Amino acid sequence: MRGGGGGISTIVLAAGEGTRMRSRTPKVLHRVAGRSLVEHAVRAAAGVDPEFLLVVIGHGRDAVAEHLAGVAAELDRPVLTAVQEQQNGTGHAVSCALEALPEKLAGTVVVTYGDAPLLDTATLEGLLAEHESAGNAVTVLTAHLTDPTGYGRIVRDADGAVRAIVEQKDADAQQQAITEINSGVYAFDAAVLVDGLSRISTDNAQGELYLTDVLGIARGDGKRVGALAAGDPWLVEGVNDRVQLAKVGAEFNRRLVERWMRAGVTVIDPASTWLDAGVELARDVLIEPGVQLRGKTKVAEGATVGPDSTLTDVTIGEGATVCRTHGSGARIGPGATVGPFAYLRPGTKLGEAGKIGTFVETKNAEIGAGSKVPHLSYVGDATIGEHSNIGAASVFVNYDGVHKNHTVVGSHVRMGSDNMYIAPVTVGDGAYSGASTVVMNDVPPGALAVSAGGKQRTIEGWVARKRPGTAAAQAAEQALKDTDDAADAEGPNR
Repeated sequence: MRGGGGGISTIVLAAGEGTRMRSRTPKVLHRVAGRSLVEHAVRAAAGVDPEFLLVVIGHGRDAVAEHLAGVAAELDRPVLTAVQEQQNGTGHAVSCALEALPEKLAGTVVVTYGDAPLLDTATLEGLLAEHESAGNAVTVLTAHLTDPTGYGRIVRDADGAVRAIVEQKDADAQQQAITEINSGVYAFDAAVLVDGLSRISTDNAQGELYLTDVLGIARGDGKRVGALAAGDPWLVEGVNDRVQLAKVGAEFNRRLVERWMRAGVTVIDPASTWLDAGVELARDVLIEPGVQLRGKTKVAEGATVGPDSTLTDVTIGEGATVCRTHGSGARIGPGATVGPFAYLRPGTKLGEAGKIGTFVETKNAEIGAGSKVPHLSYVGDATIGEHSNIGAASVFVNYDGVHKNHTVVGSHVRMGSDNMYIAPVTVGDGAYSGASTVVMNDVPPGALAVSAGGKQRTIEGWVARKRPGTAAAQAAEQALKDTDDAADAEGPNR
């Protein structure tokens, strides 16, 4: 690229295969708290508002690049990529990145890794502040670990300045005893980085180009090399295998749960509660044991979730209750109740004070305020009005073998148990049905539908005669009046 740049540029290294994961999925696409490892890294880097944000990709590049395009769209900012064809060390990876950035890059370059999901924006901002205030050419983020095995060691001189970073395989016994480790996260003066990379070599145990050698070159040139020790070692914890993935994921979740509790959410059993990073919880939400909230699930004030519920991209209204439910892509209105043992599929919308009860499955179904589907039913591709009741063991038969068809049930409807609705079909306001009715034909407002001899029989005006004064009768009367008024408006030539 051509052009200037005097602010901040960030480079996220995410090209490695991650062989220890033993997976067909590139390591950086494995997930913690509902987001990929590399997405966590990109979000942290984006938080410092860099002029350029670039990710170095390599193994599984097509899948990683496609994933990053989605992340960029969600963040509403460009995320550049550069390909490292052969993984020849961190120095080589950064060189590949610089080839995709302006030729005369200026300012500060932050280098991070795509496998450290707990590294956050605040830590990167602290690194940048230290880099600027100390006037460093290079500043490295470090941490003190009880067991530093596998990490490069920070070697300091007598006055505490950083003299070198020695990789584990190149370290002697004395250096291996050092507990201060290199996190792999740096802030570089851009000119120092470009010059240093042009002078490093593969003269080391792994025959690779080490980014860490740039620090030694800068120090040899008389430039200041500093360090910022992270007070929390978890911030720089990387993921190299499934064991570490689980370990870091558990810590990430612990912190999420604690943050929401401090914001006013009651979590009965934090150990059995799992949250994704995109979940939003209001104050006075109650989370019962065994709950998993995933994706962009949102729970409004005073709602109760659980026990034993798994919800993905579900919106729950104020004061609603969801118990032992599996759901995705659903909306639950204020004061509504769901479960136990309900299955909410995408497109489910339950109105205020509505109910989806025990062993009920819904899909692409809008159930109005105060309406109830209490037991043992399937409601698919349907619209149910307000304050209606669907009897137990009812099935909305929406699929004819070729097409999905829609059923409409009006308001203040009372449908009997063990009904079948053969879509497309409409049940008018205030209608009733008997038990075991197969609704194959439209039911007018206020009518009673029953099945006799395998055929549907419709008795018009039944509700007005048998249930006078009820909400169903009033709804039917109004619906019939609306129909008559519409017919009169069309005139005799309709």
